[in-house]
Amino acid sequence: MTKLINFIVQPGGCLQGQIRVPGDKSISHRSIMLGALANGTTHVKGFLEAEDALATLQAFRDMGVEIQGPEDGELTIQGVGMHGLKAPSKPLDVGNSGTSMRLLSGLLAGQSFDSTLIGDESLSKRPMKRVTNPLAEMGAKIDTTESGTSPLHINGGKTLHGIDYDMPMASAQVKSCVLLAGLYAEGETSVTEPAPTRDHTERMLSGFGYTVERNGNKVTVNSKGSLTACEIDVPSDISSAAFFLVGACIAEGSEILLKHVGLNPTRTGVIDILKLMGADIETSNLKVIGGEPVADIKVRSSQLKGINIPPELVPLAIDEFPVLFIAAACAEGRTVLTNAQELRVKECDRIQVMADGLQTLGIDAVATDDGMIIQGGQLGGGVVESHDDHRIAMSFAIAGLRANAPITIQDCANVNTSFPPFVSLAGDLGLAIESKEIS
Repeated sequence: MTKLINFIVQPGGCLQGQIRVPGDKSISHRSIMLGALANGTTHVKGFLEAEDALATLQAFRDMGVEIQGPEDGELTIQGVGMHGLKAPSKPLDVGNSGTSMRLLSGLLAGQSFDSTLIGDESLSKRPMKRVTNPLAEMGAKIDTTESGTSPLHINGGKTLHGIDYDMPMASAQVKSCVLLAGLYAEGETSVTEPAPTRDHTERMLSGFGYTVERNGNKVTVNSKGSLTACEIDVPSDISSAAFFLVGACIAEGSEILLKHVGLNPTRTGVIDILKLMGADIETSNLKVIGGEPVADIKVRSSQLKGINIPPELVPLAIDEFPVLFIAAACAEGRTVLTNAQELRVKECDRIQVMADGLQTLGIDAVATDDGMIIQGGQLGGGVVESHDDHRIAMSFAIAGLRANAPITIQDCANVNTSFPPFVSLAGDLGLAIESKEIS
């Protein structure tokens, strides 16, 4: 039984100081997956010790992979090679992690054994046909519920063949799932995306010595390669840094330095959007580690202005919109988001839930089919519901910096899925936040 936890945030204050936020969740997941399938021993530093990434780690332990750690973000993975996984003795439970379920479905489709993927109540409502349909085209046999949700029953021992897949929506999880299945498919497997999405899978495959061809918006792999163990230093997660980026922008007198943040160009939409709104953000100390660009980010408070968010930036900031809605609520004028219908099928309907919460706090926010229209104003206090979604919980916590009364956010235990030390780091920087267990 998950404990019930509420966040209580006192109004006002500013953020000051420097921190390193935890490791990138996307890269942490993939380091386990590819490290397990590599030949040799892979060492990982900066691994995110949060429920989602630990669910991936446990799944590979359940398939016979020996993994030491994590201890202070360090892991040692004894790779078993591309064909060394063993049949799990029970369903693989990935908890709340959509990344684990969708990427593993691609990997498991190419194995010789049967497997079942299950998740928690929230994950069991999320759409999985977007991965099982292309996998079926490749020759996989995966059974879902009638509505296309998990549990996913994956029949092993199927011969997969490469396909040329035109993705109907921009989704890094779908792209990665098909590419990982392509490592086990006869011939070439190509994925063409309608807009750029996270390319961590392609970068990490290359880092492990696997050949990946990129041609414009098309990515191709074949099953002739192998993975060679390597060293991985996971950069700080820009999706976690985003809460403090926005907090420092909106709270007068703020100045913070966020250390060693991953600046993968497919993930920097949040910085581009904030800069268009007038944010004072500087990057320094830029270097490339394991194929991923990393830098320190300095943020000072500024008066943000409402904008029409460019559609091409939407896929590059898809996970950061909950906190960007807080930035819009504090901006002068109107902010309009379109082309973001993907937000309606995340851990919750992030468009409706954020609009409801902003209205509770006194902001004129109107949900549309594919986005939101927000008129900047004065945030008030009140009680908002996280709907068991970690990003909603943390976004409304940051709103407290500009509120004129306390904000209580209900049901925040979910923050442990992606950012366990959020409350302590936010407190260190100056947010007046308390985490309260409800008996």
